[in-house]
Formats: sequence, structure tokens, C-alpha cells
Amino acid sequence: MAELDARYVPFHRLKVGSGKSAGYRMGTQEELAGLEARGDVVYRNKRYGNVYVVDRPGLEQAMEGGKIPIVHLGQVAGVEQVGALFPARWVRVLLWCSRASTAERSRQRGDTDTAARLTAWDATQADLAPYPQAGWEVRVDTDVTKPRDAAQQIDAFIRSAVAQP
Repeated sequence: MAELDARYVPFHRLKVGSGKSAGYRMGTQEELAGLEARGDVVYRNKRYGNVYVVDRPGLEQAMEGGKIPIVHLGQVAGVEQVGALFPARWVRVLLWCSRASTAERSRQRGDTDTAARLTAWDATQADLAPYPQAGWEVRVDTDVTKPRDAAQQIDAFIRSAVAQP
């Protein structure tokens, strides 16, 4: 997405816990407690023994200067909560691949927790089942769509949505 438009930036969720830190803003239990006390937790979930947080100050910072944050969430409740609790024009995108692709991609990355990632895939599929549409404005099957093509599809939708009054 950033190759298409430099305004697209990944939103780095706050992670409280251990393990992989790349792509996250690592935080402490005390920081999380402070965000919660101020009402600045937009969404939080637990996975892989960690807590992952979408926070109001983080989103505000990610949007500075006209940036467009890309928030990666794996739960329908998170998508709905961020859309409801943080005022912005959100575009809901469902990126999906098969369980087999998830396993293969995990192995290719060198993950040591592929079994846990497949458990998460199963949970996500179960989470999506009651919401076949769930307000997805763009749906992309990454088994058959190249990353650049997916980015172009998403970007085209965003540009058309912004152009509408």
C-alpha cells in the first residue's frame, strides 16, 4: 500500500507481553492500565499469551499529517469496535487465505508457533461464519491475488470512496 501512496502507514498496535516485537509498540502492564483508566483503549484482545491494543493516542498519532493507518485485526468484534469508537472513515477489508496457505506462509517466515497460528486461523474462521458479509467493502483472496494487485484493489476503493460526497 505504501508503494502506491506514502500516506498509507501500518498501525503498530501496543503489545503487552513477550515474543516478537517487530511491528508492535511494546508496552507494559502499567501503560495499559493508564490507557484503560483514561478511556483510551479502543480495542484489546488476547492471543499467544499477550495483550494487543488499538489505542486512541496511537491512532491519532498514526493519522497525523494526513496519514492513512492500516489497522490489522483478526476479530470481527475488533473491526466493529474500532469503527464505532474512533471517528474516521474506515474501509473494512477482508484479506483471506486458506488454512494450508497460512501453515505454509508461517513455515516460510520461520515461525516457531505455526500450530498456534493455525488455531488462530480456526478461531478467525469461526468468528467470521455468522457474519458472511460483516460490512466488508473489499474482499481479497490472497491465495489467488498477488499482494500488489490486492493493494491496488484496496487503494482504488479508497480513492473512489473519498471522491464521493
